[in-house]
Amino acid sequence: MNISVMTVSFPLDGETLKEVALLCEEATVHDYRVYETALGVPMAGSFETKGFMVLAYEDDKDVLVGVASAVDLMGLHTYEWSLVVTPTYRQKGIGTTLVEALQAGLQERGAEGQLAVVIDGSPFGHTFIENKGFIYSFSEATLETRAESVKLSKDVEITPYAGEQAELIAIYSEAFGDLPEESEELIAFNTSTNGRKLWLARKDGEVVGTVTTAQENEIQWVTALAVHPNCEGQGIGTAMLSFSKDYASKIGAKFVMLDVEIDNGKALSVYEKAGFMKAQQIDYYVRH
Repeated sequence: MNISVMTVSFPLDGETLKEVALLCEEATVHDYRVYETALGVPMAGSFETKGFMVLAYEDDKDVLVGVASAVDLMGLHTYEWSLVVTPTYRQKGIGTTLVEALQAGLQERGAEGQLAVVIDGSPFGHTFIENKGFIYSFSEATLETRAESVKLSKDVEITPYAGEQAELIAIYSEAFGDLPEESEELIAFNTSTNGRKLWLARKDGEVVGTVTTAQENEIQWVTALAVHPNCEGQGIGTAMLSFSKDYASKIGAKFVMLDVEIDNGKALSVYEKAGFMKAQQIDYYVRH
């Protein structure tokens, strides 16, 4: 068996994307785990996404048998990466080859940090990544619900961000503990990236919360949802989630999805009450 490896920066061409999608589909059917999202396949064809893939081909059959993908989601030189090998080619050293090529790619691109992503329950995934010198850091659950028309709260007004930077920085600081410069980078990213929209929630005229929506084909992602701590328990988070479902239905999305750390019981309770259900869990590892 002869395996050749190549590294390709985003955006990938249409033919390569189809090959990757087919490999992910085969692995998903076999493992009952969704690999496309973990690999960032929907973003890999965009000029606006910073990242690359390592592709492993079986030369004799000219078929793609393994993929590793690294994405700099925030443009801050910190990459999240994952990999998958087609079921019939596992435990043949292809995963190790992909990791070595991926680490070389990260070094070439001046990566300042990395998180290895493993789908909970994927075969060999956790043992494999630990054997490569990574240790568990934290887990996130991916929750989903259907996009649908929702009757919105009259008490909470949700409007597009229009330059209210000071109010937004205060919310990010209180809710996430972000430094002002970190908040400024997040605002810049969420207001300049195609498909992403930054929203503010107001109650009695005051900015009390924020949420960002990001469109990805038939999915609308909800990110950076935050309520000012002084205003918790007033239905603001629920109002923003209802708005997100309603907005998703208006733009033609079929599902609304979000990620939440599994030890954040308060947030999980809010999301579940809003109709979100756990789709899968992602475990994150850092280099030892």
